[in-house]
Formats: sequence, structure tokens, C-alpha cells
Amino acid sequence: MELEYKAYWALKMLNLDAKAVGEKRKLQIHELEEMRLNAYISSKLYKEQTKKYHDKKIMERNFYPGKFVLLFNYRLKHFHGKLKSKWPRPYVVKEVKPYGAIELEEPKSHRS
Repeated sequence: MELEYKAYWALKMLNLDAKAVGEKRKLQIHELEEMRLNAYISSKLYKEQTKKYHDKKIMERNFYPGKFVLLFNYRLKHFHGKLKSKWPRPYVVKEVKPYGAIELEEPKSHRS
């Protein structure tokens, strides 16, 4: 009997009322949910602004038949040396295909 009495007073002193604790826990859960929602919104805004910034920096290139272009040879960038060129000569656009694909030919020999 005395042990129950001491436990009762210990709970009373710690203010462990079941209803009050339940309400406090609900408030904490709602606060966490609100913080999560705010973090999601700010993350979404940051991504949109970053995308807008990077899209603004992209230059649109329009190719049409007869236009001279330079072909970048990406294989040569692995070789170090002054005599190797990544831009060998200009090419002529022969045909523009859907989705940005273009067909090139050499201007003098007309090879595709």
C-alpha cells in the first residue's frame, strides 16, 4: 500500500497526467508536421529558382542547312599536347533532323 502511495505522489510531482501528456504530444506532432511542410516548400522554391537561373544561361542554337559549324572532337581532350586540335575544320550542316540531330558534310569533298 505504501509503495502505491509513493508511486502516486511521484507521478503527481512529475505532472504525468495522461490527458495533458496526450495533448502536449499532439501539439508536438503538429509542430513537426508544420516544420516538415515548411522545409518542403522552401526546398521546392530553391529548386525552382536554381532551375530558372540555369535555364537563363543556356544559349539556344539554331542550325539550318548550309550553315558552317565546328565539330568538337571529344576524344582528343585526353591527349595532352599543343599540336592536337579539338576543332579540326568547319563543316556544313546538310540536314536538320527532329529532336536536334543534324547531319554534317565536309565543304570541299561533300562527304557526309
